[in-house]
Amino acid sequence: MAESVTAAEHASGLEAYAQAGLAIADEIANRGPIRFDSAGWLHPDILEAYWEHGYYVFEGLIEQDEIELLRADIGYLLEHAPTGKNSTVDTQGRPAVGTEFTRPLFNFIKPLSDPWGGTDLLNGRHPARMVEPQPADDAPREVVYLVTGMCQAMPAGLRLYGHPGVLSIAAGINGDDFVPYNDAIFVKEPGLGGAVAWHQDGVTHWDSPQWDKGIHGFNFQVQLYRCTPFNGLWVMPGTHKLGRIDIKARIAENGGSEQLPGAVPLVCEPGDVTIVNRQMLHCSFPNTSPDPRISLTFGFHRRSSVLGARGALSQTADEVYDEERIFERSRVIQVAIDARAQKYPEETSFTYEPFRGMEDNYRYSDRTYRDVIVDYNLKDLSI
Repeated sequence: MAESVTAAEHASGLEAYAQAGLAIADEIANRGPIRFDSAGWLHPDILEAYWEHGYYVFEGLIEQDEIELLRADIGYLLEHAPTGKNSTVDTQGRPAVGTEFTRPLFNFIKPLSDPWGGTDLLNGRHPARMVEPQPADDAPREVVYLVTGMCQAMPAGLRLYGHPGVLSIAAGINGDDFVPYNDAIFVKEPGLGGAVAWHQDGVTHWDSPQWDKGIHGFNFQVQLYRCTPFNGLWVMPGTHKLGRIDIKARIAENGGSEQLPGAVPLVCEPGDVTIVNRQMLHCSFPNTSPDPRISLTFGFHRRSSVLGARGALSQTADEVYDEERIFERSRVIQVAIDARAQKYPEETSFTYEPFRGMEDNYRYSDRTYRDVIVDYNLKDLSI
C-alpha cells in the first residue's frame, strides 16, 4: 500500500485482508462466555485454547449497565481533556482534568498517525512504521491516543479492576499470587484514531533460561464499543511460542506490506473482554472506519516473572522489583475489590490470595484513595 493514501483508500485497502482474517478467526473460534470447573477455576478448555493460540475473547463478561458507567467516566475525561499536549484547558476554556496527578493522564498524537512505529520509543519494540493515511482537512491538529491511570481518574475504572471474573481469569493464567502490570485506555475516534505498529509487548525475559510462552504475562482489553477489523486489535495466533520475532524481516518478506498473512482481528461487542499474551505479535491499524473504539487495557504477570526483575519500558529502568515494591503496586487490586463490593454488594467478591486476612486494611475510603490509588501508576511493574 502506498504511503500517501486517503482515509477512504486505506479502509478500502483493508477489506480483503479483513475477510481473510475473519475466516481464520472463525476456524480457530477462540471465544465464548467465561466458564469455570467444579473447583471454581477457569475452565481447562479455555486455558488450553489460550495457551495454544495466545488469545481468547470472553463474550459478554461485563454487564451493559457497567459498560454505561465506564462510558460515562471516560466520556467525562475526554470532554475535559486538554486541547493538546501543551495545553492546560479543555475545548471550552475550562481547566483541564487530571492536573492533580504526577503523570499526565492524556497522550496526544496527530490524527491517523503511528507514534511508535520505526522509533526507539518503548525499547524500540515497534520497529516498522504503519501506513499513516491523510486525515480530513478539518481534522484537529492533535487527538487523544491514550488515557492512563484509570483507577485514579475513573471510579468505574477502579471497580472494573476488582471485577471477580476478570481477576479469576488472571489467577487461572498466572496463579493465585499474580501481580499487576499497568493500564492504558486506547482511544480510536472514527477517522482520527492512530495506529499501533506490529510488536511484541515483552521486553525483559527473551533470553532468560526460564523463558516460556507465558513469562511476560498477558493483557486484558475491555471493549466499550464494537470492535471491527477496521478499528480493532489484530493478533498473529501462536506467535507467543516463538520467542523474539524479527518483525522487519516478516514485513520485508511480505513485500513491504504491513498486512501480514495469518493474522486475525479480535471482533468484539461492547462488554466483551479479550486476553492477549504479551509475547503475541499484534497491531492495530489507524481507524479510518466510522466506528469508535475505546479499549480499557490492563495486564497481569506471574509473580515469579517480576520478583527480582529489573524494570523495563524506561520509567523504571533502574529499579529492581523486590517483595516490598510488588506489594505496594498490588495493593491497588485489594482496594479495587472493596470499591467494587461497595457498589455491587450482591456480587461475590474475588479473594486475592496475597492479601487474604488483610482485607480490613485496604477498604476503599478517602484514605486508601489518597494513600494507595493516587499516583499508583508510578509503581507499575513493567517487564
